[in-house]
Amino acid sequence: MRQSGKILRRFPALAVFSVFAACALLPVRAQQSKPEKPQPESAPPAAKQAAPTTGADIKTPELPAKIGLLDTRIRVEANGDMRKHVRTRIHINNELGVRQFAHLNFDYNRAYQQIEIPSVHITHASGGTADILPSAVTDQPNPGVADTPAYQDVRIKSVRILGLAPGDALEYEVITTTKQGPFAPNFFVSHDFASEGLAITEIYEIDLPTSRAVKPWTLPEWQDYQTERTAEGSGARTIYRWKRVEKKSRAGEETKAPADENPQTVTDIPLLVIDSDVVLTSFSSWAEMATALQEPFGALAKPTAEVRAKAEELTRNAPTVDEKLRALYEFASQKLTTVDLPLGSTGFRLRPPAVILAGKYAIPEEKCSLLYALARSLGLNAKLVLAISKTQAQRGPAMPSVLTNAFVVARGGTKTYWLDPSIEVAPFGMIVATVRGKPALQVTPDSDVSFFQNVPKSLPFAASQKVSVDATLAADGTLKAKVHYTMRGENELLLRVAFHQAAREKWKDVAQLMSLSDGFRGKIVSASASDPYDTRHPFSVDYEITQAKFVDWSKQPVRIPAMLPLLGLPDPPAKSPDGAAAGPIELGTPLNVDTKLTLHVPSNVSIEGPTGTSVERDYATFASHYAAEGSVIFASRHINFLMREVPASRAADYNAFLHAVQTDQAQLFTLDRAAGTPGNQAAANPSAKP
Repeated sequence: MRQSGKILRRFPALAVFSVFAACALLPVRAQQSKPEKPQPESAPPAAKQAAPTTGADIKTPELPAKIGLLDTRIRVEANGDMRKHVRTRIHINNELGVRQFAHLNFDYNRAYQQIEIPSVHITHASGGTADILPSAVTDQPNPGVADTPAYQDVRIKSVRILGLAPGDALEYEVITTTKQGPFAPNFFVSHDFASEGLAITEIYEIDLPTSRAVKPWTLPEWQDYQTERTAEGSGARTIYRWKRVEKKSRAGEETKAPADENPQTVTDIPLLVIDSDVVLTSFSSWAEMATALQEPFGALAKPTAEVRAKAEELTRNAPTVDEKLRALYEFASQKLTTVDLPLGSTGFRLRPPAVILAGKYAIPEEKCSLLYALARSLGLNAKLVLAISKTQAQRGPAMPSVLTNAFVVARGGTKTYWLDPSIEVAPFGMIVATVRGKPALQVTPDSDVSFFQNVPKSLPFAASQKVSVDATLAADGTLKAKVHYTMRGENELLLRVAFHQAAREKWKDVAQLMSLSDGFRGKIVSASASDPYDTRHPFSVDYEITQAKFVDWSKQPVRIPAMLPLLGLPDPPAKSPDGAAAGPIELGTPLNVDTKLTLHVPSNVSIEGPTGTSVERDYATFASHYAAEGSVIFASRHINFLMREVPASRAADYNAFLHAVQTDQAQLFTLDRAAGTPGNQAAANPSAKP
């Protein structure tokens, strides 16, 4: 699955959890973070490192490697064919740089691309040189498609670099040729320049026929490109060229120097909503690109006899339109293994639905194509859409590279469902949070075409989360606890994917990560979960944990927290140093969270509990209750997020709400074994369970 770009707030350890699951599912409570800027296409691995921190009082750390030259030149022909030539020279600074460049990997699609590596050359610090032999080059399918014959064209050409050492210089050339690529004769290219401080000289050049010389879209700092025109008549060509050179200042710091003395000013070029430093596309509009996409998604999804027969078989016992859609969705999502390639990896060349139906696996867009065909074969109202990474994409260039997810949008009896069968264990109508609220492009023919529509922000059901902890604190200080989760919503999807992808013998490892979220530091004794494929009911997880020496009874009194999962809330917006207005505080999808604790302590222990808290706002409510009855502690916390965001103007009010919740969660129970009297007390109502 695809990785999330947000930071988990509800349960911090689930951030580790998402890496374990390798999925793109968002947390229930998250704070928006700025996405990492993409790196240059075909750039060396060193370009992926962050630029070093500099300052008069900070020592600049040594980079693993420094790019001396990154020269990328692209030639586009009138029929859309393309040749990309990259020359790179890199200085290796240390052992980390040696490890980074031990292999050079280049992705390509054999169906319409070829990769040549004319030279790989090492200049040793000692003065000797070496050329990498052809035997060091391998060409293999992408590891993600190794066991799927239908996608063997998605490949990686790799070069093993032997004999590299700190101080050496590595030079190589890579030529990628594209013939009859996706959407030819249309073409599209994008580029991101290396981060400041990583490349001494970087050149980026696009050479194309003047008859097809569409203007580049650029970010403001890259408007100073040069335009050169060569030849005349039908052979006339236009070259766009960017050049960045870093030179040493008197203080020894590297600075950016302009590429030319008289750069062209390009005030008439749109600068809005692009996902790279430079974008060039021959698509004149999103409508034109949507039409081009109708061939792979629309034409191939025409129902056939095999598809119609399967749809009728699957829906034989489904009395309503909604139940028919659910049956088709569960088949497409659960009966075919998802080959998780990024959208467009096969060049938008899809197998026909009948072929997909006869197989055992499919890429995400093929799963959607099959689901669409199944629905249309029954005359159901369905269409295919592709989500776009940019919120205001309609105002920017039409580029297939900004398409992120495929969906089927289907109309039931009274509801419209957004369906993504690529997530095998997603409940019916649930999609990943990364695309909610983003625009989506319709790519199947429709008599009433509206190319853009927004992905809904809401879930198909109310989101909730219940956690109960039943624990015992023994006379020797050992804590044993049974923890039970029941979830509906985004954390549910995260956990379904994690348990689905992990082998059963690894479920205790998954639960161990969950226990970090609960605040326990013990050892997982056992772990179980409901069937991840049973998406019609909430997902549940149970685990048992034990922790020796949880308390030291020799120290009196003993203070312990209420052993409940901490309720993570977003931080208030930080004050901007430039005085810019802060944005709203993102609370995320409305969610109702209920947590309860029952803790048994030795009978000779007296208990003093904290006072509960109650805070109500129109955006969220919070209440806690703490009590003791005999030798049993009861605690509960309940928070209900009612709104998606809090306006920036109410930051002070939200900060007060946040402070009240955090203060409550910091309260402790006091246990005194020395008192050992029957009259145990609690600050809250001692006779009332939460």
